[in-house]
Amino acid sequence: MSLPSRSYDPRRVCLNPFPDIDLGKHRRTAGVYLAGGLFALANWLFLDACILSAHAKAPWGQPDTPAPVHVTFVDWLPGLCSLLGFLVINLIDKDRIRGEESFSDARAVWRARLFLFIGFALMAGGMAGSVTVLVIKYVIPNHADQFKYYSYASISQNLALMLSVVILWIAQNSSSEYEYNLTL
Repeated sequence: MSLPSRSYDPRRVCLNPFPDIDLGKHRRTAGVYLAGGLFALANWLFLDACILSAHAKAPWGQPDTPAPVHVTFVDWLPGLCSLLGFLVINLIDKDRIRGEESFSDARAVWRARLFLFIGFALMAGGMAGSVTVLVIKYVIPNHADQFKYYSYASISQNLALMLSVVILWIAQNSSSEYEYNLTL
């Protein structure tokens, strides 16, 4: 083994440990604000593309032709899928997924995990849909780069929504300074 014995821990999964960032007692609040900022940025990027599309003009040098492409419902659909997945994931009770509390229904953990899977599948479908729209609607017809921005904004929206849900999930699972775990 190439690692010195003092730094080797057989329980460790990764060879290089992840950096330990300690935000102190504000860790949960910072995560929630960061996730909210990413959520707002995601939707603002796509709204910007929609506004640009509504006021789109013909490419340079061709003043008589109309704009070849605009943002339509097809461009909105991947973002709506990701937004629905975002809501589904964040509405799930985290304790039911872990199965820590005793529930009267034994199938509650299974149903919670199924809904979590559906939420992540919706988000992955939204991301795949935005890439598909980019390729089919903008790249294959070889539109100008000013029109490809509409789809780049959709991809950025879906990516930022995915990052936002992961950060919010981690922030909600971290303990806050006012949370106490008492066991008898």
